Amino acid sequence: MKILGYAYRIGSNFAFLALVYYSLNFMEKYQHRVIVAILVLVYATMRAVSALRSFYFFQKIERLELEARRLTGLAGEAGAAASRRHVVSEVTVLRHDGEMKSYIDLFFLAMVVLLCVAKIVTN
Repeated sequence: MKILGYAYRIGSNFAFLALVYYSLNFMEKYQHRVIVAILVLVYATMRAVSALRSFYFFQKIERLELEARRLTGLAGEAGAAASRRHVVSEVTVLRHDGEMKSYIDLFFLAMVVLLCVAKIVTN
């Protein structure tokens, strides 16, 4: 299921990249191409800021994971500690998956930004 989530994220980002590429290449007038490129750059900037904020969120989750592991080690109950460890390990996996998906998003957004800048700079 994890691979399917990564494949979906790559596929949707690649479709966005292809849409931007074809829309910028088929525009005849330079002014129209620049307007579309700037609008795409604004959208890419908003998504990049959102992805970077998610890294801050993931950092806070990692701190909570470490604190939960420490508290689980201090607790003496065997059954409750095992269930807490299981929950913490599930959160760790979900956090890691979210970080990887954010890296994928940032990679494709960087490609979109490079494409838009190239279309603005060239005539």
